[in-house]
Amino acid sequence: MSIILNGIGVSKGIAIGNAYVYVRATTRAKEYNVPAKYHQKEVERLHLAVTEASQQLHDVKQKIAQETPEDILAFIDSHLLMLEDPAFDEGATSIIKEFSCNAEWALQIQCDRLVQVFDEMEDPYLRTRKDDVIHVVQRIQHCLAEKPKSTSEPVRLKGRIVISDDLTPADTLVMQHEKVAAFVTEFGGPMSHTAILARNLGIPAIVGVHNARQLIHPTEKLIIDGHYGAVIGDPDARSLKHYRNLRQQNLKRKAEYKRLINKPAITLDGCPILIQGNIDRPEDIRNLKHFDDTGVGLYRTEMLFLENNQAVDEETQFKTYKRALFRLKGKPLTIRTLDLGADKEIRDALSQGPMAHNPAMGLRAIRRCLKEPENFIHQLCAIMRVAAYGDVKMMIPMMTSIDELEQISALVEHAKELLRQRKARFNDDIEIGAMIEVPAAALSSAIFAHRLDFLSIGTNDLIQYTLAIDRIDDEVNYLYNPLHPAVLQLIKITIDAGKSAKVPVSMCGEMASDPRYTRLLLGMGLDYFSIQANAILEVKDIINNSDIGVLRPKAEEILRCHDLQKIESLVDQLNR
Repeated sequence: MSIILNGIGVSKGIAIGNAYVYVRATTRAKEYNVPAKYHQKEVERLHLAVTEASQQLHDVKQKIAQETPEDILAFIDSHLLMLEDPAFDEGATSIIKEFSCNAEWALQIQCDRLVQVFDEMEDPYLRTRKDDVIHVVQRIQHCLAEKPKSTSEPVRLKGRIVISDDLTPADTLVMQHEKVAAFVTEFGGPMSHTAILARNLGIPAIVGVHNARQLIHPTEKLIIDGHYGAVIGDPDARSLKHYRNLRQQNLKRKAEYKRLINKPAITLDGCPILIQGNIDRPEDIRNLKHFDDTGVGLYRTEMLFLENNQAVDEETQFKTYKRALFRLKGKPLTIRTLDLGADKEIRDALSQGPMAHNPAMGLRAIRRCLKEPENFIHQLCAIMRVAAYGDVKMMIPMMTSIDELEQISALVEHAKELLRQRKARFNDDIEIGAMIEVPAAALSSAIFAHRLDFLSIGTNDLIQYTLAIDRIDDEVNYLYNPLHPAVLQLIKITIDAGKSAKVPVSMCGEMASDPRYTRLLLGMGLDYFSIQANAILEVKDIINNSDIGVLRPKAEEILRCHDLQKIESLVDQLNR
């Protein structure tokens, strides 16, 4: 008898195959007393385990490096950096000596402390990074444990659908290397590493399927629908035939999309649409070029700071941004200034003061930069210096008022004067734009549009701030909906403000990367998409088969509607 389990579809696609229930070896730390004379020996055990864990990850990289893009291998690198971080080694060493306890228990205490810091963060991406801490600690714990050598034959995973509680980046990459068909996890959200890697690797994946390991039998035949988040167990012949047909259609479409690589995006009625990519680091440009030789509409610079866990000097920033620009080979680069704050802290996590009661509403992004102008000046100088070498724009995150814009303008002029005094080469006329991420900014977008060179709508934060919900919180994420009438109105206000002032308006949030919303956004007047690399070709295909003249009145009907269910129905009709 068939069963249907539901979760969150985080990577689209259809997969059909037999289940493989993956159970990672877990080592629950137990506490025991270690006399002072043995403290150093226990510390050495810890150091050896950290070294072994690091070697395991290097082995994973070596095994798959030849066929894996640099941007994907960066997930393994982030775990290697954690293993080198004193927060793991020195922190656990201090606990061993302070509490006279064993290395396993000290490491568990350190892990719990770090996880608590991440749990208090409001930013969805960073909060899910606590999984990295847990994964790295579990790997070290496993190395600390005495493990018998396995004599069993390795499991063949090719074509199997992996069912697990969660997966580490190393697990995911190794399984992709072995050509698994799909992933299903009991935990995780849209921003988890499993979700991000699955999307980048093009593997269907569903997360948040609670109790999947108990409800799915090993080797059971499964159907995975990554779009709707459905897992069908023991499917009947009719279901198998239906989904096999869907899978063939999807594969055919993907093959057809390849013809669009490096081709322009133009609607049926002749309107050119600009599509660019989003990146976190220069290495991501390699993956972007697999899909299109285009520019970058969003370069999130805070990742450089977070990965180094410290402020980055001007020269390092300049060289990093310049590397990104040169990899684009003449295509434009839009650099977003730092989006750091109470929930994106670069100091040692344990040295932080009390977390803000509501970090998302606190000192972050441009507010943080204006409060610490000396660091902001370094970034302004680095960006303007890079802009002397090509088409570079600067974008300010989380702008809310003209007063902030005045302060930014003054700091930009100050940075220019410093560069003149140093006789440094820089672009004195760099284009500056703002992210529209909060309702106040959207409602003030007409004013911003007349004072700035461009605007970019960040839908991730705009939706959360408008609806007052956290999209990775299991209790309320069902309320996260880009089609909420208030969200659509704010987007439309911003697009219209840009057209009135004759300045470009892009959208760089996840809504722009979701093909379901492409036609609606075209009908609303959006003509500049900045999206994740692997969504480019599908979005381009929809654009090339759309007529804005037909879409505009349908989008207007949707904007006049206040019933969410009806809006969703009208969007479905629009896509048919």
